[in-house]
Amino acid sequence: MGLLDSFEKGLERAVNSAFAKTFRSGIQPVEIASALRREMDTKAAVVSRDRIIVPSTFLVHLSGDDATAMHGLGSALLDELHVLVNDHAKAQGYSFSGPVNIAIEADDRLTTGTVRVESTSTSSAGARVTWQAEIATGGSRYPLTRARTVIGRGSDADITIGDAGSSRKHAEVLWDGDHAMLRDLGSTNGTKLNGQRVREAQLESGMVITIGRTDLTFQVVPVSAPARGGRGDDATRSLRHE
Repeated sequence: MGLLDSFEKGLERAVNSAFAKTFRSGIQPVEIASALRREMDTKAAVVSRDRIIVPSTFLVHLSGDDATAMHGLGSALLDELHVLVNDHAKAQGYSFSGPVNIAIEADDRLTTGTVRVESTSTSSAGARVTWQAEIATGGSRYPLTRARTVIGRGSDADITIGDAGSSRKHAEVLWDGDHAMLRDLGSTNGTKLNGQRVREAQLESGMVITIGRTDLTFQVVPVSAPARGGRGDDATRSLRHE
């Protein structure tokens, strides 16, 4: 969904200083981890209300020089990628279509600093997954269908809450499909995020917004979308850091 999390940070910790000189140029191990995660999110498929299937076999294409550098780590990198892929699946509620297998292959068509991931599943049934932001409060859920959603006591707010501690237009949530931001709109009593008063702050799934005595939970949830076909899903992504 575009925000750094423990998936990347875990690999950054795993690649210790002994490997640092190997990666002064070219692809970084953390970029491979990020590409694998994106591949899982892109290819996730809903097969039932409580089950989302993701591919289990991943082939990582790198330039010749990058592949040589990664193979020089032996099994350490692949072992860590297996752990982190499994951790990401657990965090997102994914199920694998079969035993997880990750391989790295040199591809002369790619330039240094570029990674391409191909994945396969034992089953292609189900609908694609997209990610929808929503606000949950008082047993109700409000999908964020626009870039700006205003929360407050007024009848003209997008999400109306009956709380005397709320201003008519108390706060807003900005959502661009990948990132979310909470912004207080100059309210009388202020806005809290996870118990801390804020004027503006980045939102991540699971965070609790408090307005007056009302708690609202921001969350990003998977929803099914029509499946796409063809090889266009396996796009090459340039990941070189300038």
